[in-house]
Amino acid sequence: MGQPPKLYNTAKQKLLEGKQVFSFTQSKADPAAYCEAAKHYDYAWFEMQHSTLEFKDVEAMIAACPHSAAIPMIRLPDAQEWHIQHATDIGALGVVIPTVDDVERAQEAVKWSRYPPVARRSAGSGQATKIWGVHGIDYRQTFNDNMLVVLMIETPTGVANAYDIARVPGVDVVIIGNHDLSSFSGFAQSDDRYQMLMTKVRDDVLRAGKIFGLANATYAKGNPLSKDARFFQNGPSNDGWTPPARGGARVDTNAPPSGEGPR
Repeated sequence: MGQPPKLYNTAKQKLLEGKQVFSFTQSKADPAAYCEAAKHYDYAWFEMQHSTLEFKDVEAMIAACPHSAAIPMIRLPDAQEWHIQHATDIGALGVVIPTVDDVERAQEAVKWSRYPPVARRSAGSGQATKIWGVHGIDYRQTFNDNMLVVLMIETPTGVANAYDIARVPGVDVVIIGNHDLSSFSGFAQSDDRYQMLMTKVRDDVLRAGKIFGLANATYAKGNPLSKDARFFQNGPSNDGWTPPARGGARVDTNAPPSGEGPR
């Protein structure tokens, strides 16, 4: 039997090959800055939990350079149907759902993220079909395989339920929201008790057979969890590029007003 075709979600393809993927965070409506940064990363983290970005802003940026190296993904404020539907209709190939504490929230995220028969995404007429349904690709028939559902565990309750959350069918990646986990637990990230929480999530996610990641890319090197983490918010570009205006001090183009990237 031949090898399955490569996914057009190149970030997901890399994850399935056991590689690490890194993003930049886009939190302002700036198509030019977005398109420049999108040349250099595995995926784009559009920040809609902690910014004033609207779907029309993200839609315009994706349309400005629809086939850049960075796969468009959106961190939403919740797992509501209309939020996930809008995200996928405008061309996102992944959603990041924050503060997942229980199986019910995980199931809600999964429910709206793919087409039937595996889930309940309805057929729309957004720009996604025009972007990804090219060169003979049937978007409706290929989307489910290319979609990434990423859940964030950010509280001790989420840590306690990590295995059950991760094993929900349709969940692809579970990441730790490092700064919020520190905030909700009351433990500094250098505290052994915090490290125990992270280790439990790592162990549970891998035991469930899912991809583990971290929202703080500073953990990509030098941390015992780094060898097992594959999905990171922010981090190094693929070619050494850094935003000229920032002098290389940080690798995301638009730092979110709050969130999970490196401080």
